[in-house]
Amino acid sequence: QVQLVESGGGLVQPGGSLRLSCTASGDIVDYYAIGWFRQAPGKEREGVSCIDNSDGSTYYADSVKGRFTIFRDSAFNTWYLQMNALKPEDTATYYCAAEPPRDAQAMCRDPAPDYGTGYWGKGTLVTVSS
Repeated sequence: QVQLVESGGGLVQPGGSLRLSCTASGDIVDYYAIGWFRQAPGKEREGVSCIDNSDGSTYYADSVKGRFTIFRDSAFNTWYLQMNALKPEDTATYYCAAEPPRDAQAMCRDPAPDYGTGYWGKGTLVTVSS
């Protein structure tokens, strides 16, 4: 079993920054693929950024490219999403997910469900508003 816990969400003004954390515990494997997803009310879930830990390759959605960065602290089995230059349209609940080794883009576009081989956190709310 793998448990994922997100933190770091909150209210931020447009143009501001936030860093989300995803801490993994349980049978996490170092080379699992990790992804950040978001869902705003009334909208479909979007794959924001994913990382293939087997080779370190990353994927970013066009909507966040150049503003968001995914990275890992191996010592603490924690993955981060650094979000800069936030916009009101970034407002959403952000979820962390993990699954067996997989191409980062493939994971972001079609993540494994939690009833399959995927693991999901409960989410953290990010609100970008003045």
